[in-house]
Amino acid sequence: MTVAMEFYTSAMTSSSVDLLISNEKNVSCSSSKLGFGSFGLGFQSKGLVFHRRNLVRCEAGEETNRSVGSSFSSSSISILEQLKASGADRYTREKTSLVVIGLSVHTAPVEMREKLSIPEAQWFQAIEDLCNLNHIEEAAVLSTCNRMEIYFVALSWHRGIREVTDWMAKISGISVSELRNHLFLLRDNDATHHLFEVSAGLDSLVLGEGQILSQVKQVIRIGQANGGLGKNIDRLFKDAITAGKRVRSETNISSGAVSVSSAAVELALTKLPATHRSSARMLVVGAGKMGKLVIKHLVAKGCNKIIVMNRSLSRVSSIQDEFNNAEIIYKPFSEMLSCAAEADVIFTSTASETALFLKEHVEALPPPNPETGGSRIFIDISVPRNVSSCVSDVQTAQVFNVDDLKEVVAANKEDRLRKAMEAQTIINEELIRFQNWRDSLQTVPTIKKLRAYADRIKNAELFKCLDKIGDEALTKKTRKAVEEMSNAIINKLLHGPLQHLRCDGDIETIENMSALNRMFDLDTENEILKEKIKAKVEKVKKN
Repeated sequence: MTVAMEFYTSAMTSSSVDLLISNEKNVSCSSSKLGFGSFGLGFQSKGLVFHRRNLVRCEAGEETNRSVGSSFSSSSISILEQLKASGADRYTREKTSLVVIGLSVHTAPVEMREKLSIPEAQWFQAIEDLCNLNHIEEAAVLSTCNRMEIYFVALSWHRGIREVTDWMAKISGISVSELRNHLFLLRDNDATHHLFEVSAGLDSLVLGEGQILSQVKQVIRIGQANGGLGKNIDRLFKDAITAGKRVRSETNISSGAVSVSSAAVELALTKLPATHRSSARMLVVGAGKMGKLVIKHLVAKGCNKIIVMNRSLSRVSSIQDEFNNAEIIYKPFSEMLSCAAEADVIFTSTASETALFLKEHVEALPPPNPETGGSRIFIDISVPRNVSSCVSDVQTAQVFNVDDLKEVVAANKEDRLRKAMEAQTIINEELIRFQNWRDSLQTVPTIKKLRAYADRIKNAELFKCLDKIGDEALTKKTRKAVEEMSNAIINKLLHGPLQHLRCDGDIETIENMSALNRMFDLDTENEILKEKIKAKVEKVKKN
């Protein structure tokens, strides 16, 4: 697989006049480096290496800036006016690039991902904040336990990247220079291909996992509930959902352990003695989607007694009804430590932004059951984490987070790669369909302007002709015949050029469009840019 990777240099800092981006560079990488969840990412472009860092952070007493919204007011209109006055060539060549910038389980440790995590309830507020940046036209946020990705369309994509990166630094409290070591950046077809892989589960920690498709769908649902997304981003995510559905229905990629929750259960069971796996005392903290899936997989593995802790009884009651063949016991959060004292394995999957289990809590627990290995096992699948990294310093505790699930995912590598190759064929088909749609958008303004240009000439010459004939000789029938003839000439002359613009998007169609713009001096790209900047200025003024 070849992926055009682009990344920024040290000129990316907010003090620089312009953000410098390296030219597109094809970087060869094996399938084990992108899109297959169990493997690390090792791209290198212009000396910049994308890699994971083993960072350790103790959350005890630590606070991070997690607010989204109020601090991001619109910048001055003068920047946009400068862009408008700066001429065509530099900016109109960019057209409407789709860009994704973000980080994932492949490029950044959980310590960094949790700082950038945005709760689902704040996704649309984040989209509004991003679209209020000077150069951002459209945006969408996809924030899960394994990734935080921002998709956007910008007036000036290199300036847009700088604005989005600065925004990420502000909401997370992470410096731009540190973010740079972990972010990935993709444009246009590569950005589209990436989202299609994400939706299909090819970029997940567990290949083919189903939850990511529902999270991609949620981006559309949230956008529609709040007035909609921009047309490019909206179509991008809808086509990604189509690609994800096709991959799951036309391949068997979802067979086996295909979710973070199932991998978490498998990891926990591998850490227990085989003779005590079904009898181990299980505690699940949090009864949301992930917690429910953990319970489902525990029951499937023969664990028939599970303590479930949640803020309210209602969710646990529905789980009890669904899995009535197992003993599922509800406990309130006020009994968390007493329940943990009796548990052999503790799964955590809550939306809490602060750690539930700190080092001092675990140190105060009674010694674990020697029959289950002499250690109390914490499986933390939350981002932000529910179990402080300092808990791993306790001798009688084993702590695992979402990054550690790679241990489970590494099994059956060959089979997953074969399924992923089947999925790529489907993704490429959907990618071509989306590219054709985007290319067709580019030609519409040229078609309109060429038609208007021809009509202006026709009308001017028609007026001269009718004036020469004079009112005395000009009958109603003559006028109609002359008008029909002039329209027919224009239509026949334009038929060929317009047909070449209406072809399914390919490089020849785009070249034809550029040629017609030059030949007839249509200046379409400048006009489009001016309209976009005008709309952006009006929006900034309103805010």
